[in-house]
Amino acid sequence: MADAGPTVLITGANRGIGLEYAKQLSAAGYTVIGTARNPAGADELDVVADRVEQLDVTDPDSVAALARKLEGVPIDILINNAGIFERGDVTIDAVDYDMLERTLQVNTLGPLRVTQALLPNLRQGKLKTIVSMSSQLGSIENSNGRWYAYRASKSALNQFNKIWSVELGPEGFICVVLHPGWVRTDMGGPNATYTLEESVAGLVEVIEGLGPRNNGRFYDFKGEPIPW
Repeated sequence: MADAGPTVLITGANRGIGLEYAKQLSAAGYTVIGTARNPAGADELDVVADRVEQLDVTDPDSVAALARKLEGVPIDILINNAGIFERGDVTIDAVDYDMLERTLQVNTLGPLRVTQALLPNLRQGKLKTIVSMSSQLGSIENSNGRWYAYRASKSALNQFNKIWSVELGPEGFICVVLHPGWVRTDMGGPNATYTLEESVAGLVEVIEGLGPRNNGRFYDFKGEPIPW
């Protein structure tokens, strides 16, 4: 019997980019663990994933419960994909602090919680790869204003990734943040440039090509570096 492929855990895998990751990685022979806030409603994910687990990245109890269920299970690749993008805060006068806190909980603290909780699993894995879905909107150098919450949440996530790369790099970890392009999803909208299939095919190619030299870096789905 052939060896099972690498094990990947994808957060927010019930739709959009997360679901497409699950589809493409499953088809490529990976063992896929997909998470969703409501697994009972994740019908498409259930078809392609080897396991579907409940996870709300903003809920410490939910994160801890996932870690308990996966105790002793090696994870080769963690893809921190769950995210939200609310677009009302285009000027300083329109900043909504409740929405800002909610965005940081999902987009920034969520990946930190999940990575921390699953670090024992990742240490048992062979690839020791942490991929966090960021955005070019998190680039401070390229910022052209608008969207306080989303931009700040991704900039902070980029900093977390850099810290992980320095702290965990000596153990053989590779930690990167990736920008998927402007993709036609519920988040990206119908007028976006790229299809899900195009974006995720590129992202998978980038992930499969990662090596120690890439640790701590920020790339788009074509493998091009993005300035901080």
